[in-house]
Amino acid sequence: MTNRDLKNLAYDILRDRFINCVYRPGTMLNEAQLSAELGFSRTPIRQALTRIEQEGFIKILPKKGIYVTDVSLNDVRQIFQVRLEIEPLALRMACPTLPLEELEAYRSKFLGKEAEVRADFRLDMAMHLFIIEGCGNRFIVDMMRKVFDENTRVIISSRQGEVKLHDACKEHLEILDLLVERDTDKAEEAMRSHIQNCKRAALDFFYNVQAYRGRPLEA
Repeated sequence: MTNRDLKNLAYDILRDRFINCVYRPGTMLNEAQLSAELGFSRTPIRQALTRIEQEGFIKILPKKGIYVTDVSLNDVRQIFQVRLEIEPLALRMACPTLPLEELEAYRSKFLGKEAEVRADFRLDMAMHLFIIEGCGNRFIVDMMRKVFDENTRVIISSRQGEVKLHDACKEHLEILDLLVERDTDKAEEAMRSHIQNCKRAALDFFYNVQAYRGRPLEA
């Protein structure tokens, strides 16, 4: 395997671990630890970390280590600001051409799902990205994939504290039913309402966490 391949593999593995909170927000790491865990030399690890720092998941602190950036109340606000503006638009663009068989498949999964936290979350995210990707605009798709990487950290970091932010199964089924009916206006309205409910639950959780830690509450 070439150095370039090792660097890219290290990047893919570490980035996935930061997004999925394998390395929890607010913790400190070091290159030696990560090198030992992945079985790589420190050069591809260092190169991967430089890229990941540019994306905001970590901060490299000279002579101290690697700080996994925390999820802040302001992060949550900005994530949902984007979702509220862009997802209903993407749904409107996608609605006429979303494959009915895939919509029905998602509907069956939500109807038959078990209450397993991580599986529920993965299904939730897959459905949202399926709709977004159906809009046909690659710039929207690329942007929203990045937003959902951050959204993943919000959800998983809260659930590491055994908190379920929002049980949205009924809302997902309503959106899917309206998409099957090709009722764009009501589906867009249902999506906006769903995101508002998710935003409210997430802000309540992170507001309470910030208050509990004794930090000044962000405006």
